[in-house]
Amino acid sequence: MYPLTKPESTIHRLTRKSVRSSLLLGVRASPRLRLDWEKRRGVGERGGSEEDIMASLWIASLLLFSLFNLTVGRPIYPLPSKQDNKVKQPLQTSRPYNIAHRGSNGEIPEETAAAYMRAIEEGADFIETDILASKDGSLICFHDVILDDTTDIAKHKEFADRKRTYEVQGSNMTGYFVVDFTLDELKSLRVKQRYPFRDQQYNGKFSIITFEEFIAIALDANRIVGIYPEIKNPVFINQHVKWPHGKKFEDKFVGLLLKYGYKGAYMSEDWLKQPVFIQSFAPTSLIYISNVTDSPKIFLIDDFTMPTQDTNQSYWEITSDSFLEYIRSYVVGIGPWKDTIVPPENNHLTTPSDLVDRAHAHNLQVHPYTYRNENSFLHFDFHQDPYSEYEYWLNKIGVDGLFTDFTGSLHKYQEWAAASGTDEKSAYGLLHKIALMISSYD
Repeated sequence: MYPLTKPESTIHRLTRKSVRSSLLLGVRASPRLRLDWEKRRGVGERGGSEEDIMASLWIASLLLFSLFNLTVGRPIYPLPSKQDNKVKQPLQTSRPYNIAHRGSNGEIPEETAAAYMRAIEEGADFIETDILASKDGSLICFHDVILDDTTDIAKHKEFADRKRTYEVQGSNMTGYFVVDFTLDELKSLRVKQRYPFRDQQYNGKFSIITFEEFIAIALDANRIVGIYPEIKNPVFINQHVKWPHGKKFEDKFVGLLLKYGYKGAYMSEDWLKQPVFIQSFAPTSLIYISNVTDSPKIFLIDDFTMPTQDTNQSYWEITSDSFLEYIRSYVVGIGPWKDTIVPPENNHLTTPSDLVDRAHAHNLQVHPYTYRNENSFLHFDFHQDPYSEYEYWLNKIGVDGLFTDFTGSLHKYQEWAAASGTDEKSAYGLLHKIALMISSYD
């Protein structure tokens, strides 16, 4: 359970981690800087003042940011080592999974190294990412097929002539497409927060990362952390990016997972060592990769109005009992948008559908998306309280995992709920006790 103390500021945490990990700023700290950091940290541990420690942090930060501003191109970062045999705390499997949607992107720009490291720090069971491909065939972590909304591409005049119009999932889209840029060019961009009502202070500080760098973050964690990569827009990617020897996007995707040891059926010994769920909205991609990997797969389900991008099947077809029975041969679960399970009306919940019960009857897990703390995403029934939403979905609807933008909130709720045990009807019993204890000192 998290202590009820004021948390360390995010920027101080990131400053500390920036010295230890080049991924945060896209550069590698020099040996002299690392030595200086260790010396200063030693002084702090022997009783140096907080001001001295903070000063050293900010000096390191300024040096790194200076390097960052002068550095263009790909970072030098060690990919995961296969020689690390340290025993780690295992993945928890006793309660629904806390899935960090694009990292802790409620706090830090999505799909960046900093967002994933923050999610791990906050207690994520899995870190989730979307995989796309660059013009030269490198796999990157990025959600949109265009760069316009979450990078500073508009500031790069050298790329002004790259804007294109392509058909994406049956509709024309115009913008700067990932597939028209090499990896080095993509690395020269900086990521920004998607939503204007979220913290903007980290805009422009982090670069796009590769699939391999994402894997490194999970494998380098101090406990076992699963990964949850999506084969994103495979039809579009396979149309625009070509690999040697007739290979497909899906082949490249699975090849990297196998290269770094991700294998094994759900709950097998291999899987528990390096947990992974492979997700996709495209059923043909999931069926295709089933021939080359036994890693568990999740079939993502879009809104009522969105057909599947590869087979053009309706929501009603892919959630029918006959289709669930068919797809269970290839996947271990489904990932529906939460508003298709409990459709809202005028921002109020209506009667839940039977999708979760039917999926469970077919021995399929259910991992809905996406849970966000802000009032604009919470239905009125939850009274602007994200914990109330978590309680509803975990206890009443009975899902097996949640995609959340706020990993820390879900983790704290689950910890509090576990601590309340059978003595309280819900986590709110424990929260009420805490409130009474605090009020007694007023």
